[in-house]
Amino acid sequence: MKVTHIPFQKTGFFSKTMHHYLEKNDGLKPFYNNFTDIAGFHNQIEEKQKSYRLQTRLTLVDALKNQYKNVDASKKTLEKIELLKQQNTFTITTGHQLNLFTGPLYFLYKIISTINLCEELSEKFPEQNFVPIYWMATEDHDFDEINYFNFDGKKVQWNRGDGGAVGRFSTEGLEDVFEVFSNHLGNSKNAKYLKSLFSDAYLKHKKLADATRFIANELFRDFGLVIVDGDDFQLKQLFTPFVKDELENETSYKEVSKSILELEKEYKIQVNPREINLFYLGDDFRERIIFEDGNYKVNNTDISFTKAEILNEVEKNPQAFSPNVIMRPLYQEVILPNLCYVGGGGEMAYWFELKAYFEKVNVPFPILLLRNSVQLVTQKQEKKLQNLNIDKEEIFLNQHNLISKKVIENSDIKISFNDKISFLETQFLELKEVAKKTDISFLNAVNAQENKQIKGLKKLEKRLLIAEKRRQSDLVLRITELQNQLLPNQSLEERQRNFSEYYLEYGNSFINNLKSSLKPLHLEFTILTL
Repeated sequence: MKVTHIPFQKTGFFSKTMHHYLEKNDGLKPFYNNFTDIAGFHNQIEEKQKSYRLQTRLTLVDALKNQYKNVDASKKTLEKIELLKQQNTFTITTGHQLNLFTGPLYFLYKIISTINLCEELSEKFPEQNFVPIYWMATEDHDFDEINYFNFDGKKVQWNRGDGGAVGRFSTEGLEDVFEVFSNHLGNSKNAKYLKSLFSDAYLKHKKLADATRFIANELFRDFGLVIVDGDDFQLKQLFTPFVKDELENETSYKEVSKSILELEKEYKIQVNPREINLFYLGDDFRERIIFEDGNYKVNNTDISFTKAEILNEVEKNPQAFSPNVIMRPLYQEVILPNLCYVGGGGEMAYWFELKAYFEKVNVPFPILLLRNSVQLVTQKQEKKLQNLNIDKEEIFLNQHNLISKKVIENSDIKISFNDKISFLETQFLELKEVAKKTDISFLNAVNAQENKQIKGLKKLEKRLLIAEKRRQSDLVLRITELQNQLLPNQSLEERQRNFSEYYLEYGNSFINNLKSSLKPLHLEFTILTL
């Protein structure tokens, strides 16, 4: 196993927002609190310790114990849950949708980043306890985003009707998916484990939330991961003051809208708030709450409340009120003694919109950590990269640019068109000085001739490159095939592949290698040669 790190910025797959955050650019500083470093965590611990109440801890632990009643949790996980009672215990949290069989590879990277950060903080702050949390997005309702995963270039998909919060979905119908997936795997020892993991999760649990918890618990049981389902009566009770505030005052809309006005001057906006950022949740529906004609209405239903009625409903039935993407982060930070959220670039971009809202409702805004991203390289691929003289940073070049660069490097014809163009520009500078002493028509003629000759040189450069690509067609083919293997669909593989492809080959050592390689506070992209 070989580990290489490169700056996130060198991959070309991360936004300007992420570049500026990692570089601590002044333009983004108003939109986050403490930065992702040891000094930042020291400040965050003090801030959270002052605001997080003991009663909230006790309610959280009680809710988690209820959620884990029928789970074969490891001793380490159960110990972590008990530690949450202590006022010197804090959480590091990541969240993810309930993708079928974990979905894309970065599901693992998120959770391992979270676990490893807890371990590193335990060394830096020995008087505190740190608990890794995986927050299941059980209340999401976009089934099309989670109903499949990719295996060996093929889409393994669950076809069923949509409707309601996905965590409450029945797992009925996944027997057919299991049969399709099994046919791809073969009968090796690792294949048998993957089949068992899939069948035990989806064929022995009735709800998607329970099946997802089973998989995450099995994969990370040795590391003390604690899995939280926010679709919980006790936890929603803790959040009722903020739900009422949202219904009465539309606080999130007002504060987030102000932040967006500032952010959008330089950055892409990830999400936009609604006037009320809450859904009303039933067993088979999750619909927006809308204030209209003096009443609170549940979109696409006949359900309607007066103000007094809906505030009473919040008290009696808090589990029916489901925060959307704007309010979910606040819900998480209210119920957890959390210091840091570990997420991808898209997630962090919408967190930056929320700081002013957190300040308005007097809840500490967490540290934001860009999760580890990984490019996996097999030893065979590593050897091919070396033979093609492609270094690790060059893997991520646009394919056309990569091929052009390597064809030129490998060419017997050593000619620099950039040098020729620079020489030409120098020659025309003298003519322009002469032209300035005559009239404007002659100067225009000189400029036109310069542009014509430079364009001609650039055309010749392109024709030479095309000719060289044709002559070096074998090299072009080898580079194309290798980069397509590493970056399927010209995208980071972590968004395209499922962990099962690598588990099938490497077994549990795949997860252990990731565990030993990912350094969340390094804030760099990881290339791991297996």
